[in-house]
Amino acid sequence: MSMYAGVRDAQEFDFAGDDRGVLCIHGFTGTPYEMRFLGETLAARGMTVRGIALPGHATRVQDLEPLGMIAWTDAVAAAFDELAARCRSVAVVGQSMGGLLAMHLATRRPVAAAASLAAPLWFEGLSGFVARVTTRGPLAGKVRYLPKLGGSDVRAADARRANPSYRAFPVRALGQLIAFMDLVDDALPDVRVPLLVLHGEHDHTAPVASAARIAERVGARELRVRILPRSFHLVAIDEERTIVAAEVGHFFERHLRAR
Repeated sequence: MSMYAGVRDAQEFDFAGDDRGVLCIHGFTGTPYEMRFLGETLAARGMTVRGIALPGHATRVQDLEPLGMIAWTDAVAAAFDELAARCRSVAVVGQSMGGLLAMHLATRRPVAAAASLAAPLWFEGLSGFVARVTTRGPLAGKVRYLPKLGGSDVRAADARRANPSYRAFPVRALGQLIAFMDLVDDALPDVRVPLLVLHGEHDHTAPVASAARIAERVGARELRVRILPRSFHLVAIDEERTIVAAEVGHFFERHLRAR
């Protein structure tokens, strides 16, 4: 049974609107809660908005351990196809690993526009060291879970307390995330759709330099990058979440077509 079964904000959401669709994708170990405020704001603009729970998420951390990039990318593609069957055009937005999945989807499906919120192309500092030694280094295969020290990487205390994410990282799945970072980095020149990149200046999880690398390598025909001076990692729920929602809403309104 899911540990989040009674937590409404951790569940998937689907807001009916016009035929402009938006797919919202949360991050690694997270839930749709990370995208709900943004989804509600986009729905208020009249868009049809769906927020999915990635395989292995919003249940138990043990469910995430055996899964990886194939399960996540297939789930995102299936969700896009379902939304595209209802809408004339569909944009995609993702937080953290969800941003990687959004850009990867743009190389597989006819995405109208994409938004990447604090997507990591690598980890650095202490988190990078721990990730390397447990997934590819001397501790590979010997450590199953890493605790989240300090909780979610959010400046806003209310959002940090409310965020119903797992309290540990399954190391095997973390290794899959690291491999997926490399795959997306290699595929950036093939991301040709209009792309919005938002990143918190004080992100302790995904280095802000990731945003610069995405901007440098991506093949997008239109690119907008904005660094948020007060935000940590989960920008869609942090102190500048209204700015994030406005940026995404404005960007998607310019690129989504309605009948």
